[in-house]
Order: sequence, then C-alpha cells, then structure tokens
Amino acid sequence: MSLLACVLLLLLLNPSSHAGEIGAFPDLNLKDPASLQEATRVLEEEVKLASRPQTYLLIDLVTRTIHIKGRGIDLHRIPIMAWSLKVPDAIKGTHRLHTRPPVNRRKIDPTASVEQEPISLADMPVDYTLSCTPPLTITVLSSPGDNPLQWIESRGKIWWWELKEWANTFSTEQPPPENPSLRLEVSTEQAQSLAWSVVDNMPLVVRRSADKNK
Repeated sequence: MSLLACVLLLLLLNPSSHAGEIGAFPDLNLKDPASLQEATRVLEEEVKLASRPQTYLLIDLVTRTIHIKGRGIDLHRIPIMAWSLKVPDAIKGTHRLHTRPPVNRRKIDPTASVEQEPISLADMPVDYTLSCTPPLTITVLSSPGDNPLQWIESRGKIWWWELKEWANTFSTEQPPPENPSLRLEVSTEQAQSLAWSVVDNMPLVVRRSADKNK
C-alpha cells in the first residue's frame, strides 16, 4: 500500500478528522482487506475531486446511496432501491459524464400574453441512460411505487434490459471487450432529482460492493 493510501486510511478511521469526512465509511468492515482496499481507492479519488470547486457524484453501492457532493460535503443523498453492476473490475479511477439525460422541454408559444413557466423538476425524465468516459453506462430506472401499472412498465424495462444483455452473449461474431454497466433503481422523484443535478463533464466515483447486485 502506498504512503498516500496509508495516510488516507488513517483519516478514514479517524472520525474527528475533517479530511476524514470526505470518505468516512461507517459501514466499513475493518477485517476485510478487499473492503479496506476499495474504500481507500475511493477516498483517494474523492480527495482529488474535493480539492476543486465542483460538484461530483459518489455512487456507493455498499450503502446503496448516491451522494451529490461538493468539497467533500454531502449536498444531497439519493437512496438506491436496487442495483446491478456488470464488469466491476473495469471500474477504476474517476469517470466523467459526457451525455446528460434528455429533457422534456416545453414548447414556448411566442404569441402568449402571459409569462410561461420555466423548466422545472417535473420536466425531468424518470428513466434514462448516462454515458461516461472512461466507458461506463449507467441506466437509471424509476421505482413503480404502489402503482401496479407503473410496476408492470418498470419490470418490463428491466427484463428487456436484461434480455438484451443475455442475447449479446450468443452473438456469432467475436464480441468486443465488455464495458462496465450499472443499473440503478430509485424512486421517481429521486430519478428526476438526479437528472436535474447532473451536468456535462461531471465527475463521479463508484464504490463497488462484493455483491454483483443488490
């Protein structure tokens, strides 16, 4: 382990340290070397991001939480209801968003005599895909809640997504190296909140879990 990693690990385990707030993981299993290594990797990346005046995402699959952060401080937290990650070993370092979710922009009537409402949270999509560099595809799906029709629609989208992934394994051609993909299921309101918050070139870090899905 590098000297920097050792210092960061000490900060991580010291709750009174201000720097430790950047990557404090109260759920960390200190007896699991793999968990310690992953926490240190994430903390190293977050220290770099927190040193600049920018917002960034920390997608924590262990605690099932999306953190929207700035300067290491939580600005907003989004609970993850379910997730699935493919090719987790290909996730390294910091990724950057290069496509934002499409917005359902309202048509402006130039002849209207009254002031028209600007775009709001309600105009944000509830299901969308975020593409990143280095390659990482994040599919965000909204939870159906208590609405049975929404449940059927949501399950159908997930099954279709999984069917396409399964069909790709039977391709007759030599498939290209598989890139990592992450599916996140959140509430409808939180899916719109995330779509509202992300910007072009926004950095993000994923804290991986020992599980492949949860």
